[in-house]
Amino acid sequence: MSHTDKTAVVTGGGSTRGIGRATAHALAADGWNIAVLDLDEASAKDAAHEIAERAGVEAVGVACDVTDEASVQAALTVVDGALPPVGALVNNAGITSPVPFVEVSGQDWDRVFAVNVRGAYNVTRALVPGMVERGFGRVVFLSSVSAERGGGVFGGVAYSAAKAAQLGFARALAREVGPHGITVNSVAPGLIDTDITAGKLTGEREAAVLAGVPVGHKGRTRDVADLITYLCREETSYVTGATYDVNGGSHIH
Repeated sequence: MSHTDKTAVVTGGGSTRGIGRATAHALAADGWNIAVLDLDEASAKDAAHEIAERAGVEAVGVACDVTDEASVQAALTVVDGALPPVGALVNNAGITSPVPFVEVSGQDWDRVFAVNVRGAYNVTRALVPGMVERGFGRVVFLSSVSAERGGGVFGGVAYSAAKAAQLGFARALAREVGPHGITVNSVAPGLIDTDITAGKLTGEREAAVLAGVPVGHKGRTRDVADLITYLCREETSYVTGATYDVNGGSHIH
């Protein structure tokens, strides 16, 4: 079986200008069938319809709250009944928080970790056993440059800590599941042109941020999506436990 006989699950893939939706389109263009999971059911279904029309693959959009195990199970039951076996998971669902640490409440902290870390656990834990059974799998985590450089873009301490947790999660999981034909990698985007930054970065502030980006402009969602698609390919079998930076050179290490 090649990856074109399998399904790629993309969490948080509903937003029209988000990395998740761009990734779902790129994976579909590479032959994957697609399951879009999103808190917003209408946007998930819209994304799936758009993907199926453009790429000619099978696609479904399902409502899913990644922080809730029952919601994840219900969503994946729908996916299981509608599409071929899952061969790839892109843990894209996430939320940011720019709140300064001295103002972060315990509730805020837990919410950021619930979506970014527990959410990734819930979906990954549900799908990895099937990948192990079939002897093939690709898992990609959407971390952030904030995890590597300690914030400084849009994410504060809570966000940076949660995205750093994803890096440790991915690396340790890569060691465990490598013998079963599964790779686990992370992508750490920098400043990407999405709704998260839209309207919040203008004038002098935008100029100041871009001054620290050697290529001189914001990244496109496609820049991230194409890399994720590469990591999910059947042929990319000897790359695992790695973190790929997509930041225009704003953080070089």
